[in-house]
Amino acid sequence: MTTTVLTTTYNFSAYMIYLPIVIALTVFVSQFLFKNSKTFMIDIFHQKEDIAMATNSLFKIGFYLLNIGFALCIIEFFQIETVERLVVALSKKIGGFSIYLGIMMLLNLLLFLRGRKHAMRKEKIIENENTDI
Repeated sequence: MTTTVLTTTYNFSAYMIYLPIVIALTVFVSQFLFKNSKTFMIDIFHQKEDIAMATNSLFKIGFYLLNIGFALCIIEFFQIETVERLVVALSKKIGGFSIYLGIMMLLNLLLFLRGRKHAMRKEKIIENENTDI
């Protein structure tokens, strides 16, 4: 006859702590990034505010999907049996996700800067064509 030993784990607690924190971090970073990127978008789309805001909203939705999807992919915790291990596991997961989120924010910023640079280059070409005529 086999006996099964049931041990109490803190895995469910880890999930209930992890999820709200990573979702809140994602929302905070997204709101901050895309509130401040409006200026870039308007500049990229040559003062066409409706297209700029629509594109900015699409970037925002993509940012949410990508980051929350990644947070859900890395959610797995393994046998957390003490509060100390719970704190360590959460620190590693949330810290790693924060680093990832920072990298994603910087990549978005680079996309905005690259788009602005391209738009300015295109604007100069159009100005040169108009002065040549």
